[in-house]
Amino acid sequence: MPDLVEELSRRARSLSPEERVRLTEELLATVQEVDAEREAAWSEEIKRRIAEIDSGTARLVPADEVFPEVRRLLL
Repeated sequence: MPDLVEELSRRARSLSPEERVRLTEELLATVQEVDAEREAAWSEEIKRRIAEIDSGTARLVPADEVFPEVRRLLL
């Protein structure tokens, strides 16, 4: 009899990418503690960043510029 984790993994790989992401998020939620203070802080930070983008005050950098720089810094 196959190992249960192997069986579940095999079956999960047959899901669509969106379904796999949803499953992953649901599984992670069962093992990660939720820090209400941290979640609230992130929520405020997200609102602040969205407001900066909407107002035009944020400096946005295209991904094709960011990723090569990140790779250069990491290697």
